[in-house]
Amino acid sequence: MKLLIDIGNTRLKWGVTDGTEIVSGKTLCNREENFQENLLRLWKDIKAPQKIVISCVSAADIQQKVKAIAQQRWPAVQIILAKSQAQAYGVNNAYQQADRLGVDRWLCLLAARHYHQLPACIVDCGTAITVDILDDHGNHQGGVIAPGLTLMKKSLCQGAHDLEFIQGTGRPGLADNTEMAIFSGTLLSVVGLIEKLVKNCGESINLLCTGGDADLVARCLSEKVTVVPDLVLQGLSVIVEDKS
Repeated sequence: MKLLIDIGNTRLKWGVTDGTEIVSGKTLCNREENFQENLLRLWKDIKAPQKIVISCVSAADIQQKVKAIAQQRWPAVQIILAKSQAQAYGVNNAYQQADRLGVDRWLCLLAARHYHQLPACIVDCGTAITVDILDDHGNHQGGVIAPGLTLMKKSLCQGAHDLEFIQGTGRPGLADNTEMAIFSGTLLSVVGLIEKLVKNCGESINLLCTGGDADLVARCLSEKVTVVPDLVLQGLSVIVEDKS
């Protein structure tokens, strides 16, 4: 059994795999009170894993805390820190400086290559919105980064007078109040970005959505989309199972 850990900007997700399937565990907020104690509690009934593989795009101190907890729980375990590469596991990175591609985006590319139909458009709807294109030969075509929905709303409310940040819900469209107008404007901005990029691909492409806002964004897309909550964990499993 292997333990997969995805430390995002806001949340920590984890799961275990026996090589055939991934069983996800409870998500934790990175900055929640008693983070270390809560994570130890979640892992208390897990038998010693053969390996642990970690993806981290958050602050280094969070990664160090997680490593320390893992070593406290299983002193002899091998810990692998996932890193973006120029070429590995059947994927060619488009970035000239390969390590500048966020490791979460790299892992999503690996997951798309090994577990999903290509060509693929991979959308991560988290703190940031990232979109990456992978062709049917595993060649990364590049990607774009935009602010996530919450970040856009907070930025707008901080930069404009007398706007209050509220987590609105509903179907985007013309609104009759400010809160829903902000909700609709930010969501339609993301939807328009994704649909424009998919259209520019000029061919049938498999659209994959992951991240905390994936379900919300997917419901508003006119394109056929598959929501994959654990896409980064799937990418980690490629590494830990050494699917070269």
